[in-house]
This record gives sequence, structure tokens and C-alpha cells, in this order.
Amino acid sequence: MASTTETAKEEIAGLPVPQRYWAIVTIGFAIAVAVLDGAIANIALPTIAHDLHASAVDSIWVVNAYQLAVTISLLPLASLGEIWGYRRIYLLGLVAFTLASLGCALSHSLIELTAARVIQGFGASGVMSVNTALIRFIYPRAQLGRGIGINAMVVAVSSAVGPTVASAILSVADWQWLFAINLPIGAAAVVIGLRALPNMAGTGRRFDLVSALLCAVAFGLLITAIDGLGHRLAPRLVAAEFAGAILFGFLLVRRQLGLPSPLLPVDLLRIPVFALSVATSVSSFTAQMLAYVSLPFYLQDTLGRGVVETGLLMTPWPIATGVMAPLAGRLSDRLSAGLLGAIGLAALAAGLALLATLPARPESLDIAWRMALCGAGFGLFQSPNNRTLITSAPKERSGGASGMLGTARLLGQTTGAALVALIFGLAPTQGTMIALAVATCCAVLAALVSGSRVAAAQPAG
Repeated sequence: MASTTETAKEEIAGLPVPQRYWAIVTIGFAIAVAVLDGAIANIALPTIAHDLHASAVDSIWVVNAYQLAVTISLLPLASLGEIWGYRRIYLLGLVAFTLASLGCALSHSLIELTAARVIQGFGASGVMSVNTALIRFIYPRAQLGRGIGINAMVVAVSSAVGPTVASAILSVADWQWLFAINLPIGAAAVVIGLRALPNMAGTGRRFDLVSALLCAVAFGLLITAIDGLGHRLAPRLVAAEFAGAILFGFLLVRRQLGLPSPLLPVDLLRIPVFALSVATSVSSFTAQMLAYVSLPFYLQDTLGRGVVETGLLMTPWPIATGVMAPLAGRLSDRLSAGLLGAIGLAALAAGLALLATLPARPESLDIAWRMALCGAGFGLFQSPNNRTLITSAPKERSGGASGMLGTARLLGQTTGAALVALIFGLAPTQGTMIALAVATCCAVLAALVSGSRVAAAQPAG
């Protein structure tokens, strides 16, 4: 087992060039397909339901099974990464994801496809849970923001362009190719990763299975309840799910309080800058998802734009994020993440407010530059926020910090999507504008929380 001094030296030095570049290529490949697969299946649901002779309601499990598998296993797999080593969990997750993608492509029934999607979700969770922890050892500390900036760019762009990629594939191929395309990418990432990823020894402590089960049930019920609230399911059922999430969450937190390295990182949440970074992440991803789910309805139903034109009008957002995220990562190595995040989130809020106040018949340029402003603001925030979140945790708790980063993103995205469904159910004619107004408020809140980190003391990493 590597000593604390050896681990610290690895973090300071990072990997040598060109191994460092090959390692970040592996990270980029894997996280891109994992995040994309959380979004692309939505587009193909009608086609999948028709081909597999399933109802529209039942076909939704193709999406839900993946999301639930990722959500309930992120923190347990991050804990396993600390115990067994981040590289091992990452590669096992990548192999499982790739093989499950083959299973998805070869499925002949909804049950087969759903089962394969569950395995695929667990594999994606293995990748997402420790990818940021690995970056901490790939790049030297003085350049860590660069690596996190690249990773943030890939995550943001992948989540944003998922529907566009899915539409492009479906325009020339059957839905099975949405999953089959993962095979060569996943295989290449595994081969490169075996040679390039850093190999740090784990702590060797015992895995807390009880905490893992409590975590899975608590987060599973919470995500299901939020989704059910958005889709206006039976109030008693939603209330029971929220009550169950609170009960199991209480039991989970109570168990974690006495542990030196808890699976739910309550020890890290006691660090002010860590807790503030998590809150900022949840609020910002809620704002992004509110806009990204609601805007296509406005563009198509209100303005009468076609599907292809809608995709093109949405594209400036991920492009601006992709351009800004690496630059923000470099800046975060020298400037305050709280300040950078506050500026970026203020720009996001301004862009959302401008979208909410578009004229009745806007020109394409009017929409495009507002989208670009939102994307640039989001990109300026995300990389510094992720860097602060991961470095505010002790080195031996990098897995818990990485898992919490992914959990915060998924919780924000789920909340945003559920809020859109709820808003559209209550006010269908003005749904998009109300959703954008709520998104603006979330972005303003996130900017204020981010700004409060400027004065928060950050422990030496």
C-alpha cells in the first residue's frame, strides 16, 4: 500500500508527458459515452417502443433504469475506488459499460433492453464516480485546473449535445446503433487506459455494505419522488417516496457520523468550501436543465422552427461551454474559484433572463447569441467549481469528493427536468418562459453561493 508521502508526491508530480495526455484521452472517451448515453435514449423512445412492441409508458424504463442505476451507485462505487484503487474501479466500470452496450444493441425485448441498461448504468457510474479523482493524479497540482477544465468541457458538451447526436444517428441508422457505437470507443478507452492511467493503491479498508444499501435506497427514492412530482403522479405515492427518502437518508447520515471514511461524505460536507461547491453545482445544473428541456418546446411549438433548426439554435450553448471550460480551468489554477464561478453564473443568469424576455418573433441571431452567453457563463463556472470541490478534500478522500461531484450534477439535472414537467403541467401555454424565469433564479442563487466561497477558508490539499 502506498504511503501518504508517496501519494502526495504522485499528486504534486502527476504523470509524465506523453502518458498524461493518453490518460486524459481515456478519461475523455469514457466520460463522453457515459454521459451521452444518459441523454440520447430519450430521442429514440418512440422508435424503440414501436420496434419492441412496448407501450410508451413502459418504454420510459429504458431511460429510468439507466438513470437510477447511475444515481444509486455513484457514492458506493466512489467508496470502492478509495478501497480498491480508482484505476481498477474505472476500468471495471468501462468494461461493464461497453459489454452492456453490446447487450443493448442485441436486445429483442423491452425486458432485455432494460436489464442491459441497468448494467450499463452501473458501468457508467464506475466511470463517473472516480474520474475526477483520477485527474487529481494525472495532472500535477499546479496544472490541475487544466485537466479538470477538459473533463468539465467533455461532461457539459456531452450532456448538452446528446439529443443532437441521437438525432444524427437515427437519421441514417436504426436505434441499435445508438448503443453499438459505444463498442469501438469503449474498447479503445480500455486499451489505452490499461497502459496510461495512474495506478494508486487503495486503502484496503472494509467496504460498508449496509451504508451502500441505505445510500441506494435513499437516493433511489429521492430521485423517483422528484421525477414523480414533476410528472404529477399520485400525491400519496410521491409523499410516501419522499418520506422513505428522508427516513433512509436519516439512517444513512446517522451511520456515517461515526465512521472515519464515510461512504456518504459527511466529513467533507463539514468543510465550508466543499459544501458550498456542492450547493453551487446542484443549483447551476438545475438551471441548465430547466432551460435545456423547456427551450425546444418554445422553439418548435411557439416559433414553428423545425427539428434540425432547433438543434442548430441550441448548439451555441455547448460550443461556448466547450470553448470556455478549458480556459476557465487554466484560470482556476491562479484565480479564486468563488469569484470565477460568481462571474460565470451571473453571465448564465443574464443569458437566461434575456431568453425569457425574447421578442414575440425573434431572429435566429437573437436566440443564438443569448444561448452562447449562457454556455460561456456555465463553462466559466464549472471548471473552477470542480477543481475547488476536489482539492478541498484530503487526498485520501478524493473518491468521496469525486462521487459527490457526480451526485450533485445528477441531482441538479433530475430536479431541473422534473420542474419543467411540473411547470408545463400547471401552465402549458407559458411553460417555457416560466421555466426560464425559475432557471434565472436558480442561476442567481448559485452565483451568490459561489461568491460566498471567496471568503471561505480552504484547507491545504
